[in-house]
Amino acid sequence: MELRTLQEAASQYGTPTYLFDLDKLSQRMETLRLLLGNRPALCFAMKANPFLTGALRELADRFEVCSPGEYDICRRLQIPEEKLVISGVNKSLEDTARMMDDCPNMGRYTAESPAQWELLHRCAKERGRKVPVLLRLTSGNQFGMEESDVRRIVSERDEYPFLEIVGIQQYSGTQKHSTKRLQRQLNRLDELISSLHEEFGFVTQELEYGPGLPVFYFADDDDFDEAGFLKEFGAMLGNMTFDGHITLELGRSIAADCGYYLTAAADCKTNKGQNYVILDGGLHQMNYYGQSMAMKMPTVYRLENRHGEEKPWNLCGSLCTVNDILVKQLPVADLQPGDVFVFEKTGAYSVTEGMALFLSRDLPAVLAWSEKGGFRVLRERQSVSPLNTALTF
Repeated sequence: MELRTLQEAASQYGTPTYLFDLDKLSQRMETLRLLLGNRPALCFAMKANPFLTGALRELADRFEVCSPGEYDICRRLQIPEEKLVISGVNKSLEDTARMMDDCPNMGRYTAESPAQWELLHRCAKERGRKVPVLLRLTSGNQFGMEESDVRRIVSERDEYPFLEIVGIQQYSGTQKHSTKRLQRQLNRLDELISSLHEEFGFVTQELEYGPGLPVFYFADDDDFDEAGFLKEFGAMLGNMTFDGHITLELGRSIAADCGYYLTAAADCKTNKGQNYVILDGGLHQMNYYGQSMAMKMPTVYRLENRHGEEKPWNLCGSLCTVNDILVKQLPVADLQPGDVFVFEKTGAYSVTEGMALFLSRDLPAVLAWSEKGGFRVLRERQSVSPLNTALTF
């Protein structure tokens, strides 16, 4: 994104502000499809950034929905129900019933446990409708269920006439940058799918897999060959024994690159030989994966182009906690209050994963931009003090 566009955003809409480049988002989807090959479909894990859901309506093949709130967002944005994968470790009877009533042609439901399998069958039976289900296999965490549970459910599938098991889903983790590790996981899935057919005559139609493709945020990550990594992973998918449909569930990998976080200097000072700038944003609004106490240097720069002797500055947020440090020792010349800093690659999780209610500071405005459409306000700046005020005392 050009500097003049960032400057215009800061000038017109103030700071702190999130800005998402929709052209860059579209290009990212094209790049992923090109490098991964023709085999996998792409599912957007909307928890990474629900504000991009509408922009991805035509670009993504599916949307992973993990809560009633995410489902409501999809309904308001008129995402086709056939594209929705109703996932999540906590499914209530009430919410599941509502979704089945609203969307008779829902794309998929996941069963994350034997109890969820029973819940889905109860809801489907009450409506006299057969619904498609993906059995979620755990990768050693709270998500999904043991392989033994998957096998038992497959073996007893005829006892549940209102559920159709269409395939297997697995989430492998996040920030996976080892193709060898991904290959081992794909091999295990291949073995499971083959054994389900051999032992129970079950044909797996599709595999939905969350590979946790990596995003490299920091200055020392420049040597990573992402194009080569994605091509190799795409070839691995093409070489699987499983010959059914494959969908990759991606969140961070789709969303990160299109995001910019703009925050302005509110105060500048020197304490015990250290230079500190207090920003009007902070840690509650921006979250770089793997960053701890600003020990790594993200892609960050000041919009104002001034020259002179550079000094090292610690960029701190507005929270009353010593943890609110975004960057340490950033060289900046002639730093002044009002200067705007831009953090790149903030399209995933920053807008939703931060400690948004801490200190009752306003939620930032959320903007989208494209060359054709210019700026669009996706969310106005919002006060959170009402959310932190007791109804009675």
